[in-house]
Amino acid sequence: MTRFKGKTALVTGGRSGIGQAIARRLREEGARVFTAQRGEDREFEGIPVDFTDPATAARAVEAVANRAGRLDVLVNNAGMMQESLVEDMSLEDWERTVTVNLTTPFVLIKAALPHLRAVGGTIVNIGSIEGLGSNPKHAAYCASKAGVHGLTRAVAIDHSAEGVRCNAVAPGWIDTDLNVDFVESMPDPEGFRRNIGKIHPVGRTGKPEEVASLVAWLASSESSFVTGQVWAIDGGRMAKLSLPQ
Repeated sequence: MTRFKGKTALVTGGRSGIGQAIARRLREEGARVFTAQRGEDREFEGIPVDFTDPATAARAVEAVANRAGRLDVLVNNAGMMQESLVEDMSLEDWERTVTVNLTTPFVLIKAALPHLRAVGGTIVNIGSIEGLGSNPKHAAYCASKAGVHGLTRAVAIDHSAEGVRCNAVAPGWIDTDLNVDFVESMPDPEGFRRNIGKIHPVGRTGKPEEVASLVAWLASSESSFVTGQVWAIDGGRMAKLSLPQ
């Protein structure tokens, strides 16, 4: 498929994990892909930024527009997670998580809107099922991802009539390198895999490429009547009621 031939995409956090899978999928379908994150990206046209400083986000959008002359797709994927109870979390750590996960997408969207409006572009935000539910000690992460979902709806309401659609995906457990390494660090990795698979109706965890497929569809003209939605991609995990063991 060449759904993105002649189009330009910016994927934040596109050097690894879900972001990398998204960047590769968009490139495979014809897009010129830029990524933005700390450090160098040897696979794509990388823009080095520190998203703990929101001002760098706007500069990333302008860099893409200056180099490519347009921006058609913005994927807000970069994020971070810190584990802590509310009473143990410092205000600095709370603000850092909210800045990277929520304020940075806001700044990116704000900077990108004039460029997206000019071409009828699309925004896909990477939320989380933890914007719908919660794991223990994830207060800041859950709050920030719920905020991403709310921001998605608000942007869609305000700008879809201008030709700019905005949707979000909410991944569940995805086998990124980070999660794979976490499983391998368990005393019984195989047992952990079996147990984590059991909480998903499909019987397994997800793959970054599966998230990328959904993002590509939402970013394409095939989803032209879809905006303001949060799409859970979690193997049915959030739909499943727990049972006593």
